[in-house]
Amino acid sequence: MEDQTPKTDKPLLLRMYRMMLTIRRFEEEVKTLYRAGEIVGAIHLYIGQEAVAVGACEALRTDDYVTSGHRSHGHTLAKHLDVKTTMAEMMGRATGHSKGRGGSMHMFDIKKGFLGGNGIVGGGISIALGAAFSAKYRSTDQVCVCFFSEGASNQGVIHECLNMASLWGLPIIYLCENNRYAATTPVEKSTCTEDIAPRADAYNLPWAICDGNDVLDVHRTVSAAVTRARTGGGCTFIEAKTYRVEPHCGIIPDARGKDEILDWRGDARDPIERFRRHARDDGLLSAADLRNTESAVESELEEAIAFARESPFPDPEHVAEYLWA
Repeated sequence: MEDQTPKTDKPLLLRMYRMMLTIRRFEEEVKTLYRAGEIVGAIHLYIGQEAVAVGACEALRTDDYVTSGHRSHGHTLAKHLDVKTTMAEMMGRATGHSKGRGGSMHMFDIKKGFLGGNGIVGGGISIALGAAFSAKYRSTDQVCVCFFSEGASNQGVIHECLNMASLWGLPIIYLCENNRYAATTPVEKSTCTEDIAPRADAYNLPWAICDGNDVLDVHRTVSAAVTRARTGGGCTFIEAKTYRVEPHCGIIPDARGKDEILDWRGDARDPIERFRRHARDDGLLSAADLRNTESAVESELEEAIAFARESPFPDPEHVAEYLWA
């Protein structure tokens, strides 16, 4: 696909760097708070995959739709949902996006086009199809990006939805984050081919594979697909090759090899360090730009944690509210 990321667009580069760093630091704080008992339930950290969410969501407008899955914190923040209310939701507070009722996997904000995470593997795939159908039915130029994993790519629902998306020419980008592990199952034990995106050939859909640890490559690829969808060209299937460096969730032991994890955590592959090095070495951002961004992110995270801790828990007397749309 054609390169659509202006190398001289400094505001865009700064936004992408800040958002990737925000997601990373948010997840690191969530991990600490979880171990301290301030966050309960299951958590599925997005560390290592920040470039996918940020590269994709920076190609969208506020009124465009996004659906997510288990590992939704990164998508939530990349769609520009407030950091304070995201942290409050993680901590089960009434000031959270879902009024403290959703927690880690059920963030939601219709005003920002974020249609939520999902506790069902592949649960967002058909929701995204509905959102894209709605946009076309209402004759808007909105698009929908559906994030799902390589594990979810083996669910039957993706094939049903790709067929309908192609048949009806729906404005949707199915974005498979191939992070190599479905819970504890490595991709080579669950998937019969190295690449997942070519499955789109069966549905007469264009597809692309991008480096999911390179935010600029993700942004170029998704931008082209968004332009195509917005101008009536229909659905695109994208596979972003990345890696989940944390265990599947906070309560499942990680049996992967330490050398493998360290390799993906290293500076050569880490998406934030790769971007930082590229931006610095190519003169796209100055050392001061990077330092100022890092300082701003730290302040924002401190304020978010304080806000969440000071916020009340939901009142049990109102437990039946918000059950219906």
